[in-house]
Amino acid sequence: NPYLVFDTFADLIDDESLVGLTHDKACTNFVKGVNKGLLKVMSKMGISTIPSYRGAQIFEAIGIASNVIDRYFCGTSSRVEGITLEDIEREVRSLHEFAYPHHVISADFELDPGGQYQWRRFGESHSVNPDMVEKLQKAVRSEDTASGFKTFQEFSRSVNESPERASTIRGLLRFTLSNPIPLEQVESAATIVKRFVTGAMSLGSISRESHEGLAIAMNFLKAKSNTGEGGEDSERFLDNRRSSIKQVASGRFGVTTHYLVNADEIQIKMAQGAKPGEGGQLPGYKVDDYIGKIRHTTPGVTLVSPPPHHDIYSIEDIAQLIFDLKNVNPRARISVKLVSEVGVGTVAAGVAKAHADHILISGYEGGTGASPLSSIKHAGIPWEIGLAETQQVLVANQLRGRVVLQADGQMKTGRDVVVAALLGAEEFGFSTAPLVAQGCIMMRVCHLGTCPVGIATQDPILRKKFAGKPEHVINYFFFVAEEVRQIMAELGFRTIDEMVGRSDYLETSDAVRHWKSRGVDLSRLLLRVAPLGIATRNVEQQNHGLDGALDYHLIMLAKPALEHARPVAMTIPIHNHNRSCGSMLAGEVATRWGEIGLPDATIHIKFYGSAGQSFGAFLAPGMILELHGDANDYLGKGMSGGKIIVRPEDNARFKAYDNVIAGNTLLYGATRGEAYLAGIVGERFAVRNSGATAVVEGVGDHGCEYMTGGTILILGATGRNFGAGMSGGQAYVWDSDGRLEQRLNPTSNLVLSWGLPVEDIECIHELITKHVELTDSERGHYILANWTDERRHFAKIMSEEYLALLASKRDA
Repeated sequence: NPYLVFDTFADLIDDESLVGLTHDKACTNFVKGVNKGLLKVMSKMGISTIPSYRGAQIFEAIGIASNVIDRYFCGTSSRVEGITLEDIEREVRSLHEFAYPHHVISADFELDPGGQYQWRRFGESHSVNPDMVEKLQKAVRSEDTASGFKTFQEFSRSVNESPERASTIRGLLRFTLSNPIPLEQVESAATIVKRFVTGAMSLGSISRESHEGLAIAMNFLKAKSNTGEGGEDSERFLDNRRSSIKQVASGRFGVTTHYLVNADEIQIKMAQGAKPGEGGQLPGYKVDDYIGKIRHTTPGVTLVSPPPHHDIYSIEDIAQLIFDLKNVNPRARISVKLVSEVGVGTVAAGVAKAHADHILISGYEGGTGASPLSSIKHAGIPWEIGLAETQQVLVANQLRGRVVLQADGQMKTGRDVVVAALLGAEEFGFSTAPLVAQGCIMMRVCHLGTCPVGIATQDPILRKKFAGKPEHVINYFFFVAEEVRQIMAELGFRTIDEMVGRSDYLETSDAVRHWKSRGVDLSRLLLRVAPLGIATRNVEQQNHGLDGALDYHLIMLAKPALEHARPVAMTIPIHNHNRSCGSMLAGEVATRWGEIGLPDATIHIKFYGSAGQSFGAFLAPGMILELHGDANDYLGKGMSGGKIIVRPEDNARFKAYDNVIAGNTLLYGATRGEAYLAGIVGERFAVRNSGATAVVEGVGDHGCEYMTGGTILILGATGRNFGAGMSGGQAYVWDSDGRLEQRLNPTSNLVLSWGLPVEDIECIHELITKHVELTDSERGHYILANWTDERRHFAKIMSEEYLALLASKRDA
């Protein structure tokens, strides 16, 4: 009960400061606004119900003295000492003095201009200001390398010595100099730049020109660019516009088998630094026809990644997804992106045990391209804290040698890179700075799509103003690498590898004299855990357990199809320890035959038994997997073509339509293909389905969640919350008990139709006929035999946006 607010409204209404509102209306408006904010934060943190999280304290204090924490925020995690109660009092008094100065206020007195998001000349300090932008752009555009590097050093000094630098952890640290060595003994800039990565800024959040320019630059450097979670145009796979890192986010935007086999690194995005728990968010006005095609989604419809719990509920689920991806592309390094937060070290240890090759610790700074303003504040913590914790936990548990560690979050200078390396990072991510090098002027309107320099927009007129060149980004990274070399020489390090994890070369800076920073204690971050003989950096490769995979046998039998597109058929027994069956074979199809794949039914494999998890994951065109038995979770995950058939064993005595034949989260992120399942399946069926067609005889809760395309036919009951977040595609349901309407998600803009037109009825009849032919479905036989009566029980579900899009296309 925020009684003070309610009393304030009454006061304002009584003295007529607030007019046109009753007290009840003012309170109602306030409660509505607060509820929106609460729900926003709860959704970001994955909180479904308040009781289950009451007292959970899923937050962290940074820079508050422990005696304040112990008295007023008991139990709150706080690893960086800081301000005392006296400091807090001083802050409050200074704000009061500013509001009520002792001197007489002149007529031209102005309030603080603010500047929380956009830079203001006399407002709040920003880590990137116009002076820095000008210096960096001048440096990278200089035709003389020496002159350009000199200007870059000016930029670097303005970053490293600026007052706002004290608001970062790295800004409160200094190097402890050791035995300097000649610069010539330090590894070359050309070697160092290979460790640099551009951040996961998706095509859609930034323009095609900017996205491709970053890829061209990083490929020239033999470094890596990241697709982000928006997929990538397959035309880029064969030239220097190809991004080495392909991201597999919780949303699965544009993830196809062909996409995955064209990656050097596949990154599982558990969460995003600037928006933990929220992931990517692309406004509808940035989803044009080109972006919609690449993402396999509806143009003009806002895209929000569903939470990771859809297929990454536990470490075991991450292990399965890592295994899936390693199967489809054994050559790729598998990365997991984690948010810097309390406990990230423990999560990273689990991820390392789950056989990830690479772990990214992402800081709270940033949010380029499409982040709503309400999403980039008060979320996550600095990468320095998360990186230090991860390094310490992995070393202490003898896991550090298995993985490569990367950090990102507003890295701009060589000094940032060296601090990250000393805290444990081997690779380093940059996002904002490369965009500034391309021409970004930090207007902070990324989320509006009105970027005046053609970077964070899809507007064709604004995109013509893009003037960035790959050479500008190349110059920037070489300048950063050269500055790294100079600091390494001062510290006495010859290679980056020697420097990784040497936190004993860092200490809290005495030069920081601001009254708020006097109590800062970073000793817990700088603790060096280095038991004798235990690796403190990556020295070995993970064992992904691919030896003995059933797919090696399938690939050998399918050799005529893979090499000459000659049809092959085989019958194989399968057991539930055969996980990701068909994925490695699908990867081979996509590698050899591209996105189009093989002709229909070129490879037909008939299995008998119980399939393990991820049966048919990332299936490629031209493949048919026919299973006589049952399947586990994740069947058809990321399916990109082909056909999956699951039916009971031939001698089964039970009624298929009353029994579960496959598990949860089937067809997650499928983009093409067909699935026919004679039986009931579990929860979250066809989550984020973007183009597959499927027939099933009953689904659990959350069916067709976040679906963006495709056709689903359900010959039975649905669970609760059907169609939540659905924005495209269509679902047909045989609603024999008349309870479908109450099972739909009440907050999604869904249109439920009865009395379907001829074209829908014909589509349903055709799908059932095919289902019967392939599975001998008893329920399918019954409906077809009683078609005249049963056809009226079918309903159609679509989103309002998709329906409107189809209507506009018909009108056009």
